[in-house]
Amino acid sequence: MKNPKVIISGGGTGGHIFPAISIANAVRERYPDADILFVGAENRMEMEKVPAAGYPIKGLPVAGLDRKNMFKNVSVLYKLCRSMYLARKIIQDFKPDIAIGVGGYASGPLLKAASQQNIPTLLQEQNSYAGVTNKLLAKKASKVCVAYEGMEQFFPAEKIVITGNPVRQDLVVSEEKKKEAYSYFGLDPLKKTIVVLGGSLGARTINESIIKSLEEAFPDDVQFLWQSGKYYYSFSREYLSKYPDSPVIVTEFISRMDLAYSVADLVISRAGAGSISEFSILGKPVLLVPSPNVAEDHQTKNAQALTRNKAAIMIEDRNAVRDLIPEALKTVKDTALLKELSENIQKMALPDSADKIVNEIENILWK
Repeated sequence: MKNPKVIISGGGTGGHIFPAISIANAVRERYPDADILFVGAENRMEMEKVPAAGYPIKGLPVAGLDRKNMFKNVSVLYKLCRSMYLARKIIQDFKPDIAIGVGGYASGPLLKAASQQNIPTLLQEQNSYAGVTNKLLAKKASKVCVAYEGMEQFFPAEKIVITGNPVRQDLVVSEEKKKEAYSYFGLDPLKKTIVVLGGSLGARTINESIIKSLEEAFPDDVQFLWQSGKYYYSFSREYLSKYPDSPVIVTEFISRMDLAYSVADLVISRAGAGSISEFSILGKPVLLVPSPNVAEDHQTKNAQALTRNKAAIMIEDRNAVRDLIPEALKTVKDTALLKELSENIQKMALPDSADKIVNEIENILWK
């Protein structure tokens, strides 16, 4: 069986990039000489993260629609046309056997260009509520790999395969890593640890919740590891300096998530599909604060898929500044609740997702 030429497109946030890299790694593991090319959006984090993972990437000038200021979409349409031209050229030059879309700005032009040149395509839809781009691309796709039941409302039933969402391969928690993590982050091993994740760029409401809580007294036996995100780090660090005795450690980005998860008694997070998949596989109790600023409010729907099964606690964004930290402090001290949340979220895990997606790639190419 020959080594495939695979093009993977998508990005914009870690939630799209890390699954894409996981798929690439799974392809490379099965076919060591596979030729893999990424296509992302210019000036987004994939242009840094993908090369760091050892893969080449080309950027498109594509941008998302501005839903608040429609006049700005004139430039968006120009960038889309330019991206379509470049995507066709990339397909012609690289000549992939298959194109894979993981969501994000760049996947639209690239997969449309692939379909126009009769290249088979595979979509990976991470959310419980499908995005517009994937719904449009699904008409020509060979397969749509999903993480939730009931996706027939968005995609042709005969194309759907439930694979789950690929996660970072280094996400293994252990007692050894737990000891390493306390030292690595400067945490106290005698305290309960709440890990706060606002995504790679940051989540304003979650950050505001932490900042507000600094004015109040924390329990002696709880500490926070806080990923503020790129946009909020300078302000957050400066504000935290006013409270030198607070049990809060802030960092812009946690690169060693395996260590952070190893010490997390409770996680606070947005409700991105990739993050939820990680919590599920690791059985981490989580407080979800869905972002209200995403298409079709899909994060709320992701969170509700868990809360229906008592596998997570959801706090609405509009209530988070008032309720989030008090709820987190109450939850992290409730051992029985933590155990219930952990057991229930783990039941929803779909492991080996990247390998299952490679199986589907093989089915498409060599059926």
